[in-house]
Amino acid sequence: MEPALNFWMQRPVLVTGAGGFIGSHLTERLVELGAQVRAMVHYNSRNDWGNIELLDERVTDSIEVIRGDIRDAYFCREAVKGRSIVFHLAAQVAIPYSYIAPAEFVSTNIVGTMNILQAARECNVDRIIHTSTSEAYGTAQYTPIDENHPLQGQSPYAASKIGADKLAESFYLSFETPVATLRPFNTFGPRQSARAVIPTIIGQLTSGAARVKLGSLEPVRDLTFVRDTAEAFVLLAQNTESVGQVTNVGTGQGVSIGELAKLIIELTGTEAELVCEQARVRPTRSEVMKLVCSAEKIHRLTGWEPRYSLHDGLVETIEYVRSHSRRYKAHVYNV
Repeated sequence: MEPALNFWMQRPVLVTGAGGFIGSHLTERLVELGAQVRAMVHYNSRNDWGNIELLDERVTDSIEVIRGDIRDAYFCREAVKGRSIVFHLAAQVAIPYSYIAPAEFVSTNIVGTMNILQAARECNVDRIIHTSTSEAYGTAQYTPIDENHPLQGQSPYAASKIGADKLAESFYLSFETPVATLRPFNTFGPRQSARAVIPTIIGQLTSGAARVKLGSLEPVRDLTFVRDTAEAFVLLAQNTESVGQVTNVGTGQGVSIGELAKLIIELTGTEAELVCEQARVRPTRSEVMKLVCSAEKIHRLTGWEPRYSLHDGLVETIEYVRSHSRRYKAHVYNV
């Protein structure tokens, strides 16, 4: 199903976390569809807009960029005011960092989400798309994982996102706030930070490393190209049946980290040894071993299906990392 252009034309929307990886691609897509986009980025004294800085001027010239922090309830209310649809993507997402600074994940992911939900409720928005994560499921009890799978917080990050998801659910049940939760499985592509596994592998290989340092090689992940994930946000926002529900998005195909690394080695035309470095390994009971998505629900609701293969998405991502090598400090373990 294609996005309805008349639905998006001149529609006022807010994207929180617009300076992030998925948020920047979603912002780009919404502008392409004709929406009036307010892009929320995390405040810093350098006036750095994150990945928004990398977008074409035709995009950046047509959006309203606001800087602040979702942990500030007043700021959130001002950001949401006058918007029809809110895409809530702002979050702390780095799992290893959540072991170091769990309180920051609670304040950003739970309190920040509450602020956005409350602001949306007070401002009577038409729809909120709240972003979850497949990490909320923990290691699979069965695959493919559908939306009825039990939740398990195997990291402080996952626990904070479960808390945020349940807040979204509570606002729907308590106040009829029109919130739908999208739960992406692992997304990859251009502009992803060096903390993620695919840019980590590509960065080390393209820097000429003879040994690629990784954590565990056995975990299996369902990898969706970022433009496919952005399209899922757009289509879900158009769908009224999704309100009050959680909807997965993923390809239904799993690949182990070891297999993934070997494929990237092949696509980059390099040779390297894969090394498991202990500092990169999650605590044993925190590691999520298998995440493979059932995307039957989103296909039924919206017609969404992935358009990019893993191979084609990796080719684009490799080219991006190569052309932005200074952004990827291959010799550093990015937590």
